[in-house]
Amino acid sequence: MSATASPEATSLGRGLKTRHLTMMGLGSAIGAGLFLGTGVGIAAAGPAVLLAYVIAGAITVCIMQMLAEMVAARPSSGTFSTYAEMAFGPRAGFTVGWLYWFMMIMIMAVEITGASAIIAAWFGISPWVPALIAIAAFTLINFAAVRNYGEFEFWFALIKVLVIVAFLVLGTLLWLGLLPGTTFVGLSNVREVGFMPNGWGGVATALLAVAFAFGGIELVTIAAAESEDPEVAVHAAIRSIIWRISIFYIGSVLLIVLLLPFAQIGGASDASQSPFTAVLRMANIPGAVGIMEAVIVIALLSACNTQVYGSSRFLHNLAVRGDAPARFSRTDARGVPRRAVVVSVLFGLVAVGLQYWNPPGLLAFLLNAVGGCLIVIWFAIAFSFLKLHPQLEDAGELTNVRMWAPTVLPWATIALAAGIVALMLTNPDGRFQVLAVTVVVGVIALASTLWNRKAS
Repeated sequence: MSATASPEATSLGRGLKTRHLTMMGLGSAIGAGLFLGTGVGIAAAGPAVLLAYVIAGAITVCIMQMLAEMVAARPSSGTFSTYAEMAFGPRAGFTVGWLYWFMMIMIMAVEITGASAIIAAWFGISPWVPALIAIAAFTLINFAAVRNYGEFEFWFALIKVLVIVAFLVLGTLLWLGLLPGTTFVGLSNVREVGFMPNGWGGVATALLAVAFAFGGIELVTIAAAESEDPEVAVHAAIRSIIWRISIFYIGSVLLIVLLLPFAQIGGASDASQSPFTAVLRMANIPGAVGIMEAVIVIALLSACNTQVYGSSRFLHNLAVRGDAPARFSRTDARGVPRRAVVVSVLFGLVAVGLQYWNPPGLLAFLLNAVGGCLIVIWFAIAFSFLKLHPQLEDAGELTNVRMWAPTVLPWATIALAAGIVALMLTNPDGRFQVLAVTVVVGVIALASTLWNRKAS
């Protein structure tokens, strides 16, 4: 039988402002995937990769607006896990909650491993040293009152935002031929290969590569519960994040497509191969590789910091709802769930250890499961919205934050997400992702049955 702590001991602090939420969302969504993975989609579809980003962006916008309506009406740090429980019962909430926690822990491990590898190469030290230093630092940062944490992450994420803005300005000047030694590029690189060199099949392949590009924005709804005015903050933050992310991603991709010959664009395993680095070289920026390595490290560390925050809040909420041991629901005098922070960090370190141990098949299986987790979350949000929206409307709980065309667009979003799953099933890597996430969801669902049986 699971016990919960008293409300006084489990309440989260308040103090996050809209600008904090905005930067936290941006910081989580702008990771190494933008700087290293952009070329994969472009190589698959050519300039038509923009269509893939528009489709992925449309899904994200609709998912976030549905989530925003529910968060504004019923704020909860468990967000879509809480709403899944409200809509479909405790087992659904348990499964969705622990699935997202697992996803954040694994992403945290990938980010800290990637950043520590680059830093270790700079100083000629073992990767474990920067990894442990970073984890210790993020633990202390997440022990701070939420407003102080928000202020730190605001400035941390702002560095990435300023870098991308600088890239957009620099790329535009390059394209226009306004920098010394450059000439107007125009559409010459696009005309060389055509808008859709690999047809719709290439666009479909690119969609798989970019489908999760906007993942991480949902962290805003987790943090909204600790904002000073959840209804106002979540609406303003999501609206701001969506258009900024769209400009950053689509603007960056557009400039890369315009500036670089199609044959030179591809996937990047390190900063030297990044299309961003190639653009910096075009502008004769000295030390382009080093600059991109520094940007990637900052992007990874900032995203890792937000994963520590998000995973700890999710674990805290699961404990409050009785879906995790009650000890993790406890908060200190400032409303910080320190035990939940420690547990999330420890499991993050275990996942980092898996990266170095690399047991045959296990790590690849877990990381592939992460690739499909976000789609499961999308479905959970959309179906929870379809169930809860009429209830919120009948109860008069709806605020000014509302989903557009609530009887049409959610189903359209579900259809688009289902289309991505269908595309995943057409290639071996995609099928492995679907299999891996199915197994993980099945294990968590079985755990929910055992947990609820024990608690009853």
